[in-house]
Amino acid sequence: MINRLKQQWFFVGLILVLAGVVLDFSGKFAFAGNYLKARHGSDIVIFSIFIMSGLIVEIEEIKSGVKDVSSTLITLFVIVIISPVVAGLLCLFPLQKGLIIGLFIVAVMPTTLSSGVVMTREAGGNMAHALFVTIFSNSISFISIPLVLSLLLSLFFESQNVQIDQISIVIRLFSLVVVPLTIGLIAKSYFVTIKQETKKKMQVLNQIFVLGILFMAASGARDMFGSNFKQLFIIVLIVTIFHLILLLFSFYCTKLFKIGKGRYESVIFMGSQKTLPLSVIIQLTYFSEYSIALLVCVVHHFIHLMIDGYISVKMKNQNS
Repeated sequence: MINRLKQQWFFVGLILVLAGVVLDFSGKFAFAGNYLKARHGSDIVIFSIFIMSGLIVEIEEIKSGVKDVSSTLITLFVIVIISPVVAGLLCLFPLQKGLIIGLFIVAVMPTTLSSGVVMTREAGGNMAHALFVTIFSNSISFISIPLVLSLLLSLFFESQNVQIDQISIVIRLFSLVVVPLTIGLIAKSYFVTIKQETKKKMQVLNQIFVLGILFMAASGARDMFGSNFKQLFIIVLIVTIFHLILLLFSFYCTKLFKIGKGRYESVIFMGSQKTLPLSVIIQLTYFSEYSIALLVCVVHHFIHLMIDGYISVKMKNQNS
C-alpha cells in the first residue's frame, strides 16, 4: 500500500490539494493560496518550471523535438480543430448558456504552459517536443482564439465577434516561457553541469510546482465550488467527457500514424490539456456576466490535471 502511494504520489497530491482547499471551512488554506496568487505566485512558479526545463532538456531532444513534424501537426490539429468540434457537439445537449460559453472558451485555448511539459517528461516522452508545441500553439493563439471562438458563438448564439489583445498574449508567452527556457538552456550549455540524479530531483520539484499552481487556482475558485452542487456535477461530467474524448482521439492518432513510445506522450498530453490563465482572462474580459463560464474553465483545469496526472504515473511505471 505504501509503495503504491509512493508511485502515485503526484496523483494523490492533486486530490489532497483540491480537497484541502474545498473542505477547509476556516478558509485559511484558501487565503494562503489567494495571497500567493495576488503576488504573482503562479507566474513565478511557471517561470521556475521553464528555467528547470531548460536545465533538464538535452540538445539531442531539442533537435528531435523540432524535427518531429508529424507529431507536431497531429497535436496542433487536436488543439485547434478537434477540440472546438468536440465542444460544439457536446453543446448540442440542453446546457446553460454560461456553461456553453465556458466550454467554448476552454476548447479554443492553446495547450497548457507548464503541466503538459512536466507530465510528458514524467511519462518518459520527449520534453523538447512538448516545449516546442507549447511555444508554437500559444504563439498562434492570438489568431486562432478570436476566429474559432467567434465562429462557435455565432453557431449557437447571435453573431458575436471577439477581439483579443494580441500584444499582451505574445508578451506573456515570451516572458513566462521563452525567457526562462532560454536562461536554463544557456546556463546548462555554458555555466552548470546537471547530473542525472539532480535531473530526477528537478523533475520532482517541477511536479510539486504544478501542485502549487493547482493550489492557487483552487483557492481563487473556492467559493464557487459550493454554490450549486447540481450545476457543479453537470460541469464536472461535461468537462470530463470533453477531456477524455480529446485524450482518446490523440491516442488514436498516435496509433494511426504510428507515433511510437517516446514521441506519443507529448501528443497525448499537449493535445488535450488547456491553459488556465488565458481562459480566465478571456472570461473576465468578455464574458464577466457569466460566472459559471469561469467555473467551467477552473474545473476543467482540475479534471485534466487529475486524469493526466494518473496517466503519466501509469506510463512511467510501464516504461520502468
